[in-house]
Amino acid sequence: MSESKSALIFVNLNKDDAGHAAKIVQAQLNDRQWQADILAFHGPISEYPDFSRYELMITLGGDGTLLYAASFASPLGIPILPINLGTLGFVAANKMDTWTATFDNWRSGTVETSRRLMLSVHAYRGKKLLYRGIALNDVVVASEGSARMIKMCLYVNKECFGYYRADGLIVSTPTGSTAYNLAAGGPAVYPELSALIINPICPFTLASRPLVIPGTLPVEIAVDDAKKTGAVLIVDGHETVSLQKADRIRIEKYMKQALLIVPLGNAFFSTLRTKLGWSGDNDA
Repeated sequence: MSESKSALIFVNLNKDDAGHAAKIVQAQLNDRQWQADILAFHGPISEYPDFSRYELMITLGGDGTLLYAASFASPLGIPILPINLGTLGFVAANKMDTWTATFDNWRSGTVETSRRLMLSVHAYRGKKLLYRGIALNDVVVASEGSARMIKMCLYVNKECFGYYRADGLIVSTPTGSTAYNLAAGGPAVYPELSALIINPICPFTLASRPLVIPGTLPVEIAVDDAKKTGAVLIVDGHETVSLQKADRIRIEKYMKQALLIVPLGNAFFSTLRTKLGWSGDNDA
């Protein structure tokens, strides 16, 4: 008899019926000879389990739940199978009635893990480290005040690219390209590419356009002027630290990738087609 595998079910209780869904997933894993523990939460986790004990993490929630789980799983190389209990779910492409097929195909080798670029983020004030973390979706430097612009200098590969006067600046991975970046007029980028999308939020000049660069190039954002309003660093949708003039945010490729288990076929194109209506012109 083969040794039992161990999985952690990562459950966002803010989603309707998430607790009940976790019990169903746990039973289905047990039927497949997998030992499954449940980690349920309403907000930030107060007590962390030993994540290294698990060969798989299954998330129950939406894309936000997946992003939260990735911060724990990805540094350890643990693959994540996301199950969407929300309404949109661009990245969390599995559903409660289909996830077992994805799981079984992954176990048989029919489905390979989707490898996604992650970002390493450091914020500095002089030589003082203000923040250190990782991101799967995006890093945003934005104005704290409503409808107020800040001025930022963008460095690409240590070279000054130029200045932006805007409500903020988004640095997105391909996985996160369909999130805030897309809403701000940026491109949808195939999620397994190694690229960074740099997109200003409501720029002062129409000459400021989204920029796509290789994922290997480090990026730095320096806050040049925020005296009329504060500035803030937001990583994967969570406000992390307030910024002031001369603070610097360094963003570069993280040493590990996020490993996602998504359905057989191309979920990226089907999601664009069915949830955004990007189906082309049928009359052409």
